[in-house]
Amino acid sequence: MASTTVRYLLAALLPVWLLAAQLAYAQTYPARAIRLIIPFPPGGGTDTMARGIAPKMSEYLGQQVVPENRGGAGANIGAEMAAKSPPDGYTIMLATITNAIGATLYTKLNYDLVRDFAPITQLATTPHILVVHPSVPVKTVKQYIAFAKSRPDQLTYSSSGAGSAAHLAGELFNSLTGVKTVHIPYKGGGPSMIALVGGEVSVCFATMPSAIGYVKADRLRGIAVTTDRRSPAMPDMPTIAETGVAGYEAGSWYGLSAPAGTPKDAVNRLHAETLKVLKLPDVRDRLSNAGFEIVTSNPEQFAAFTKSEIQKWGKLVRAAKLKVD
Repeated sequence: MASTTVRYLLAALLPVWLLAAQLAYAQTYPARAIRLIIPFPPGGGTDTMARGIAPKMSEYLGQQVVPENRGGAGANIGAEMAAKSPPDGYTIMLATITNAIGATLYTKLNYDLVRDFAPITQLATTPHILVVHPSVPVKTVKQYIAFAKSRPDQLTYSSSGAGSAAHLAGELFNSLTGVKTVHIPYKGGGPSMIALVGGEVSVCFATMPSAIGYVKADRLRGIAVTTDRRSPAMPDMPTIAETGVAGYEAGSWYGLSAPAGTPKDAVNRLHAETLKVLKLPDVRDRLSNAGFEIVTSNPEQFAAFTKSEIQKWGKLVRAAKLKVD
């Protein structure tokens, strides 16, 4: 009888203990530095975004948010590392469109973007820019199409990796225009831009944060943006669609995710403080000048968006018969 009473008492007290533990966690989190995994090398748009928000996140959270570049394998090395990290709120990842594309593109992945992550918020979108090396004698999309068609399979275009948004932006352009160029993947937007500036390749459909500095310094020639409307960061640059390639539209997005199972209190705190950071005028100005357009969401909205992006790009990957082992 006594043992039964004890069991009933323990069962009754368990919710109280759990609530107390949750409240204690919420009051003390974060108690140490938070690792922000960037699944690309330094120098690209993902790196620019992460380092643009990390200092202010550190201030608002009261602990250091430490960016950590873990590039390679089309953003999969960093993503797998994040997915397999302890779900304690002390590891988060800068998720991108490349992760959504990779969900279908790669035949073997050791993580699942939906199952293994707890979305926090979307951060921003950005257009890509069709940029060429100065040695390529074109200034408009029509000139580029004519030049490329006169040299089938001779022009090379770089990207931040197989299956990256820059890769698919190039594939989409080729399919709509009949242009034939050769894709050369690199291990991130930074290395991709270095290759283009150095003349290793001729063209790139680069994210605006990766390319805008080189374009403004006249080290690369910007031809057009890939989105369906002009970018506030470069309003004089036309879109590819308005220059005659009907139906062309491409871009990138960025967000924050944590390993699945991360306490909801931690996810909510990270969400709330990140949104505060993105409302700061100096942060918004810095990111806008780099070509980002701030777009935020709650965790549920970002989860639904991620699933829709996997489906959207999965259709294109399958239609183009793209696969990476």
